[in-house]
Amino acid sequence: MPRLRTSSPNDPGWTRRKHGKGFRYLDALGEPISKEDRRRCEELVIPPAWTDVWICPWANGHIQVVGTDVAGRRQYRYHDQWRAERDKRKHDRVLEVAERLPAARETVAEHLGLPGMPRERALATAFRLLDLGFFRVGGESYTEANGSYGLATIEKQHVSVEGDTIAFDYVAKSGKDRHVAVADAAVVDAVLTLKRRRGPGTDDLLAWKDADGWHDVSSTDINAYVKDVVGGEVSAKDFRTWHATVLAAVALAVSTQAAGSATARKRAISRAMQEVSMYLGNTPTVARASYVDPRVVDLFEDGVTVENALALLGDDVEVGEPATHGRIEAAVLALLHDEPVSDLRAPRGRRPQPAEGRRRATGATAA
Repeated sequence: MPRLRTSSPNDPGWTRRKHGKGFRYLDALGEPISKEDRRRCEELVIPPAWTDVWICPWANGHIQVVGTDVAGRRQYRYHDQWRAERDKRKHDRVLEVAERLPAARETVAEHLGLPGMPRERALATAFRLLDLGFFRVGGESYTEANGSYGLATIEKQHVSVEGDTIAFDYVAKSGKDRHVAVADAAVVDAVLTLKRRRGPGTDDLLAWKDADGWHDVSSTDINAYVKDVVGGEVSAKDFRTWHATVLAAVALAVSTQAAGSATARKRAISRAMQEVSMYLGNTPTVARASYVDPRVVDLFEDGVTVENALALLGDDVEVGEPATHGRIEAAVLALLHDEPVSDLRAPRGRRPQPAEGRRRATGATAA
């Protein structure tokens, strides 16, 4: 494993110039690079549409490529080893967050029971939606620039309530139409109160009221509340990362009996990522690369899953109990900590629930 060195696009580097149907690669002095170095550049698979490209002259630089995409955004490609180390740190931190979620949920439940719509109740509503609906938190500037929405900017017109279910229909990141249904009585009560707001400046769903009137909830407010009730280093995105990991662990556990060969395991992993991406509202590739803890997949390939935990739970999971919370959540934590789960041995004859049964016990559905 190579020892990485810090690299920066502010330092001298290589670049490329259009040449026929391909590119010429030049060093910092404008001279052609060697065939071996050119081969490394081609293996980086730099998108042809990128402009103003900077390429690290060292194969062990932690930043390998920087370029500007067609939307004018500066994009970075990192060394595989650096990315793996960064992702491990991220997922280790998310595990620490997951361990604190049960206590945080108790605080949120107390805030959801407050009368009126004080700041704590509005932000507890946002927390519960993040915890059940796999939302991106979004941002005001992103909505203004792109016309897409996240939890902080969803408007009342995007939300409907029928019985004990709230339906969200809105344009999400990258212009994708997103539908999320959340079944939670406390959130339904809060949303009905919020939808009754009237007057100028009351288009947004999430807001709180004090002596000075109504105040819209911002993405900064949501992240600050999450950090306050969970504690430590945490952000709203951690909910998506953790729940994606739990969903993947459950989907792979259900596939254990049908994954006797390398090809079957590959298909099972693909199906699991498709299911996770449906809830996240992105692609299976993004779900696997950016959200699901890779250790869940590695353990599955070694024959280690939460299958026994699912078999023991069986029909004991109550309708409305989120499938990424409670005992399943604890089982995934134990799996990733490489700890024995002493009371989750599968009784004979009990099999894990199929995907349809799991979805019945989920607090949210998405499409």
